[in-house]
Amino acid sequence: MTENPGVRLLGPAEIRGLAAELDVRPTKQLGQNFVHDANTVRRIVATSGIDANDIVLEVGPGLGSLTLALLEKAGAVVAVEIDRTLAGRLPQTIAEYAPGKTFDVVTGDAMRVLPSDLPAAPTALVANLPYNVAVPVLLHLMANFPTLRTALVMVQAEVADRLAAGPGSRTYGVPSVKARYFGDVKRAGAIGRSVFWPEPKIESGLVRLDRRDPFGTDPDHRAATFAVIDAAFAQRRKTMRSALSGWAGSPPVAEELLRAADIDPQIRGERLRVDDFVRLAETAAGAAR
Repeated sequence: MTENPGVRLLGPAEIRGLAAELDVRPTKQLGQNFVHDANTVRRIVATSGIDANDIVLEVGPGLGSLTLALLEKAGAVVAVEIDRTLAGRLPQTIAEYAPGKTFDVVTGDAMRVLPSDLPAAPTALVANLPYNVAVPVLLHLMANFPTLRTALVMVQAEVADRLAAGPGSRTYGVPSVKARYFGDVKRAGAIGRSVFWPEPKIESGLVRLDRRDPFGTDPDHRAATFAVIDAAFAQRRKTMRSALSGWAGSPPVAEELLRAADIDPQIRGERLRVDDFVRLAETAAGAAR
């Protein structure tokens, strides 16, 4: 699909003009840094792989710069914005810059949004996530929106490294394992500071998640697995036998469960793959029956 000639993007002047009109001052609390570079938002959209068949979920659209780039390619966009002032202006911005495109905005917290809150089931997540809550928002959306087949999120570079890290890496941890519960995760690029207003002090990175649901979509199974992951990484330097003693009830029981799951009790959590944690959670569930 070619770019819609009826869609215009926001540049630095338009971003600052909208902010002045609304008397908006980007807040650190809400993680607000507005992208003002057209090439950057188009690159994000291209990397996401969305097309006219997609209904895109965007979190934290702000003044609408990425939203407009998404509307060039997507069949529809539904945005979740916690800031009421920004959410209230978005429909007018879309009508002015992307007339005729299908767009909805929901005012609310992305950590609490559920499928019943949206006008349609989204197929792709593309978002510049607030850096202070990026991982929990990503995991919440993947868990509660099984229709999401792909996700491309912009996050702090350090968080991007953690999400994409593999077993054995020093950055491999809870975010890395939990994200892989849903599918394949990889780094998808870097974003420079100069494309934001205000310019942040940290670097940003893109992470792509392609959903496979290798372990199904049962929420109880996911919760049990995530509990093991949390316990395993609560104290990274400890062996699994020690780290899981509280979760299992005692070190001997932890060792028994680990051996039953074919996992070395002396290994550390950072060496295990997501399927190891799944197998351990299933072993513990079977032993409890």
